[in-house]
Amino acid sequence: MTTTLTARMAEMVSELRDRIGAPALAEGEDPEPWTIAGEVLASFLDDPELLTPAQWEADPHAYRQHLLHAEPDGSFSVVALVWLPGQETPVHDHVAWCVVGVHRGEEVEEHFRVATDDHGPHLVPVARSVNAEGSVTSVCPPGDIHLVRNGTSDKVVSLHIYGANVAARGTSIRRNYDDLPVRDLSVRT
Repeated sequence: MTTTLTARMAEMVSELRDRIGAPALAEGEDPEPWTIAGEVLASFLDDPELLTPAQWEADPHAYRQHLLHAEPDGSFSVVALVWLPGQETPVHDHVAWCVVGVHRGEEVEEHFRVATDDHGPHLVPVARSVNAEGSVTSVCPPGDIHLVRNGTSDKVVSLHIYGANVAARGTSIRRNYDDLPVRDLSVRT
């Protein structure tokens, strides 16, 4: 993978490698690598020199992913997502833990669970949050079904650290849930 990293992003990747790479975990580092990844990301998140101008580029049709780094041992990947107003992910879950830091703007995140009733399986909303600039959140399978969107009138940029080699897999998504309707259980018909 050939991606140009800024000096600050290269520092962040190096710190992630030292703290959550396979050798670090084998030596007894924190058994929850997403906790460490969140700490590392938080310490770099407000740096305006973290991304190159090309890594800020959006796509007018859908949110854009810039794969910045994938650790060859599969321990982590770093991706920048750029969102124009109204753009969103499908409802999905992940193959591994994910830590998200909002670099610029704010994201709206909605969490769901799968339920089944007489009408079959469906999604039930369980939480909604607005993740402001500088915030760091995480999701861990199982039970990490969510969607993320830009609910603002400006471009939003977030950084995602995944506990998998996203370059080798081609995605961090395990499953899209677009085939299931969303039903609010508080509304009975």
